[in-house]
Amino acid sequence: MQNYLHRASFYAFILFLSMMHTPLNAALNIEIFGGGATRIPIAIVPFSAESRLPQSVTTIVAADLARTGLFKIVESLGHTPHEPEEIVYADWQNQGASALVIGNTTTLPDGRIEVRFRLMDIAKQVQLTGFTSTVSADQLRAVAHRIADIIYEALTGDIGVFSTRIAYVLKQGTKYALQVADSDGHNAQSVIEYTEPIISPAWSPDGSKLAYVSFENKKPVVYVQELVTRNRKAVANFKGSNSAPAWSPDGSKLAVVLTMQGGSQIFLINADGSGVQRLTQSSGIDTEPSFSPDGRSIIFTSDRGGSPQIYRVAITGNQAGIAERLTFEGSYNVSPRFSPDGKSFAYIHRHGGRFNVAVQDFSRRQVQILTDSKFDESPSFAPNGKMILYATEIGGRGILSAVSSDGQTKQRLTSQAGDIREPVWGPLLKSQRTSKFIN
Repeated sequence: MQNYLHRASFYAFILFLSMMHTPLNAALNIEIFGGGATRIPIAIVPFSAESRLPQSVTTIVAADLARTGLFKIVESLGHTPHEPEEIVYADWQNQGASALVIGNTTTLPDGRIEVRFRLMDIAKQVQLTGFTSTVSADQLRAVAHRIADIIYEALTGDIGVFSTRIAYVLKQGTKYALQVADSDGHNAQSVIEYTEPIISPAWSPDGSKLAYVSFENKKPVVYVQELVTRNRKAVANFKGSNSAPAWSPDGSKLAVVLTMQGGSQIFLINADGSGVQRLTQSSGIDTEPSFSPDGRSIIFTSDRGGSPQIYRVAITGNQAGIAERLTFEGSYNVSPRFSPDGKSFAYIHRHGGRFNVAVQDFSRRQVQILTDSKFDESPSFAPNGKMILYATEIGGRGILSAVSSDGQTKQRLTSQAGDIREPVWGPLLKSQRTSKFIN
C-alpha cells in the first residue's frame, strides 16, 4: 500500500481505491458514536394500527433522528396516545421528554395507507407541526423519512435530509456495480453492473441523473445516465483518459479530467458532451474538480507544486484559469468537495500516517480534522451541510461512514461482508407524494 505515497502515482491511487473488492446487496447495520453536548429529548409513540403494516414508520423515524446525534430518544410510557386530547403531559415531562410524536395509520379500501402524525411541545402543551400523507405500502419508508425531515426542521431550524439518496460503488467477484440507496443505506438498487471498473459517481443537481466513469470499453469513459429511464450517453469519450465528472450547480455543464492534450487537465463540457473548453493549464496532474455553489469557481487536486494539494480556479472573469493554492498543512491533501453554503470544503488530509476527513474554511483557512480512522476517502457533504459521507477501510475492506461537520457525531454503516467505495450524497428532492400539513 505504500506505493500511493509517491507523487507520480497519487492519481493512479485514486483510481485504485475504486477497484477493490465489494459484494452486492449486503444489508447495512448502522452504528452511532458520540453525539452533541446537548441533545433534544424526544418521545416517539408507535402510531395506531402500525403493527399491521409491513414497515414500522416510527422505528424508521426514531432511527433517522438518532443518527444525527442531536436527539435523545426517550422511552415510551405504557399508554400510547394517538390524538392530542389523549396526552397526559405531566407523565411525559416526568420522563424527561421535551417533544412528543404521535400519529395514526389507516389502511384504505384500495390498499393505500393514510399516515398522520403530530409533533407536540410538552412544556407548552401545543402542536408544533403535523402532516398527513396517503401512500402505497412500498412508500412507507419514504413517508417515514419525510416525517423525520419535518420533525428535524421544526426542532433544529435546519433542513432535514433523510429523504435524500446516496450513491456508491461496489464490487463482487468480477462484477462492479453502481448503487443508489436511501440516506440510511436501505433500499439499495443497482443502476448499472459491469465486469469492468466503475468509478467517480456524481449526482446531477436535480437528482435525476448520475455521471460516472466506466472502463467497460477498456478505457475510462464518462457517461451520464438517467435513473428513471436508465437511458445513458457517453459525454466524454475522447482520446486517452476521461474521468472525474462534476456537475455545475445549474446542471448545464460538467467538469471532467481529460488527457487528450497531454497530461491530466480539467476541461468544461456541456451536459450533452459538446462545447469542450480547457480550464486548467499545468505540467502536473489536475483532477477531482468540485464546483462552488454559485458556479463561479472550481476547487481541485493537483501535484503542480510537487505534492498533491488543493487549488481553486475561477471559471469566468479576469482571473479565469489562474489557480490559487488553498492547502498548506501537510504534504498530501486530496479529494476536495465544496460545502453547500460555499464557506468551506471537505477533503482527505494525511496526518501522522493516517488519511482522514478534514474541513477547511475559506475565510480563515482554519483546518479541522474530523476523523481518526486509518484510511478514509471520498468525502461528500449532505445537502444541509451538517454531515459528511465518506468511505473508510476497516479490516481490509471499505465501508460507508459519516461524520458531523463539527466532528462530534460519527456513523458507521457496515455489512457482514463487502467493500464499498466512492460514496456521494445526493441533492434535496421535491416531494412527489400527495401530502399536506395538519393542525
